[in-house]
Amino acid sequence: MAAVTDHLTRVEPDTFTPTEHFYAKVLNAQVHPLVRFFMTLGNERILQRYCHMHPEVDAEAVHELLASKPFAFHWAGADLFCTTTAEGRRQLVVIETNSCPSGQKSMPRVDEDQEQAGYRALLERCFLPLLRRRGLPPGGLAVLYDKNPMEAFGYARTLADLCEEPVDVVGWPKDSAAPLARFDAGVLEVRDAVDAPWRPVRAAFRYVTQRPWDRIPPITRTLIFNPVIACLAGGRNKMLAAKAYDLFNAEMEGTGLRVRVPETIWDVSMREVPLWVQRMGGVAVVKVPYTNAGQGVYTITNRAELDAFMALEQRYDRFIVQSLIGNASWSSRSRGDRLFHIGTVPDRKNDIYVADLRFMVGASPEGWFPVAVYARRTRKPLLPALDGTCSAWDMLGTNLSVQTADGGWDTETERLLLMDSRDFNKLGIGVDDLIEAYIRTILAATAIDRMARQLITQKGVFRRRLFSSLNPDPALLEEVIA
Repeated sequence: MAAVTDHLTRVEPDTFTPTEHFYAKVLNAQVHPLVRFFMTLGNERILQRYCHMHPEVDAEAVHELLASKPFAFHWAGADLFCTTTAEGRRQLVVIETNSCPSGQKSMPRVDEDQEQAGYRALLERCFLPLLRRRGLPPGGLAVLYDKNPMEAFGYARTLADLCEEPVDVVGWPKDSAAPLARFDAGVLEVRDAVDAPWRPVRAAFRYVTQRPWDRIPPITRTLIFNPVIACLAGGRNKMLAAKAYDLFNAEMEGTGLRVRVPETIWDVSMREVPLWVQRMGGVAVVKVPYTNAGQGVYTITNRAELDAFMALEQRYDRFIVQSLIGNASWSSRSRGDRLFHIGTVPDRKNDIYVADLRFMVGASPEGWFPVAVYARRTRKPLLPALDGTCSAWDMLGTNLSVQTADGGWDTETERLLLMDSRDFNKLGIGVDDLIEAYIRTILAATAIDRMARQLITQKGVFRRRLFSSLNPDPALLEEVIA
């Protein structure tokens, strides 16, 4: 897939074609009956089941969580690992949370009669209610993207149908020399070409994911879905996400609810990385906090991998170090339980692969709801010991995105595991795991949303000084536009 360039395409209603917005293997897939059952349960039944399975939780707190209305983070996706402890306690762990996540193109249709599937559900239940708010500037509709045109155009064509008007789809890559979009006094404006006049936009669906804060202000008059403040607060910022989880868990003390994540050390300078890796037993994950799509994630399992990381030239000044979840004999030491991957059901070669679960949720005026689910497995099976025959990343890295030489992105769809009758059984999970993943995703998104609220004053002004105090990384602060 070629790199996204500065380009504007106007899409009209009645132009949605499923073959252009879903992977080929998804078009012919039948959603697994158990997954369809879960997707149609509804929050009341999910609440009853979750509280029945977790008598330690406060049912009223779960009800408030499911019915909550976010401040900024209306559409979220979490990547989760299914793990176990040495004592056999099974746990779903949040690895990271994404603002504006992918997933529609990977989800078989739950309702066979609705060809726009999750595209329509998300826009109809989340975006359109926000579009009715007062005070939006006059103008048209747009979709902004710098990655994943398959889904960007899927949302645009669905939005054109729902609103019965054209939608401008604008490619807006980072480091653009002559962008076709800009903000003027908080209002998004787009143009057809460099010499064409600007025209205002009242609302935009955002799929700009690579450092979106260097093009889009945290606060805008144009409705941006999701606003960039959700990214800065943790949706695209692993540093602040870790702090948001910690603060949220303190708030939820006594309810039985918490965001469960690997042990995370934040605000780590490059010089400090070896010390924290050593503290975790020489096995850890080092992350550049502001990247996504599997970029800037380094699995450290030996001295050579640590030396290779330390030799890299980095854009930013601060990192996070997390405990690595591996196999029983080579996971990180941590303050809490030592976690191991459960992985897939063994295949015919008796190989077990690490797989994550991507869970996408949306927030409507009535509360949260599931949008899409899929899984991704690693390139190589999980080995019982680190013998040097396989890199740790090949055994642990699940992200499907691969950056190409021209700066574009390709996808290794052969590692995609669908929620269909063929792939779902390989994951070894059931309806209670899906309910658990749903609750964990909402908890993580809510924690980040509360952080976003703290970063905005009552008068709607970005609290830049507080943000710089919480995220003391000069390189990042220079990127955030006013």
